[in-house]
This record gives sequence, structure tokens and C-alpha cells, in this order.
Amino acid sequence: MEEMITVRLEPGDKILKMPRAKTVRQLFSKLGIAEETALVVRDGKLLTPDRAILADDEILVRRVASRG
Repeated sequence: MEEMITVRLEPGDKILKMPRAKTVRQLFSKLGIAEETALVVRDGKLLTPDRAILADDEILVRRVASRG
């Protein structure tokens, strides 16, 4: 059985159930999001691109924009 994760995309509050990516970097790739354009949070903690994603994780992906 394939390991799954739940991803909440913000803004927009879209919920996705998807096969587990091994790392945050792989998650960005699967979602088609550039690393520098979003923050990833698990259990209230910010995750760096090299961090592992675990089966059954609930992940928040928050798109961010720089205003300069």
C-alpha cells in the first residue's frame, strides 16, 4: 500500500491527499512550486527543503511573495 500525506495549500485552503514525497524538496517538485516561493510547516514547525516527510504527515504549504 502506498504511503500518503495530506497537504493544505494556502492561500486558497486547498486540501490534497497525495503519495508521500521523501523530502520537502521532492514535495515542491511534485507540486510544481519553486522552493523560494513557499514555506512548508509540519506541527507548527518550519521545514527546510532537505527535511524528510513521513507517512501520514499533515503538511501546510504556504505560498509567499516578496514585496520590495
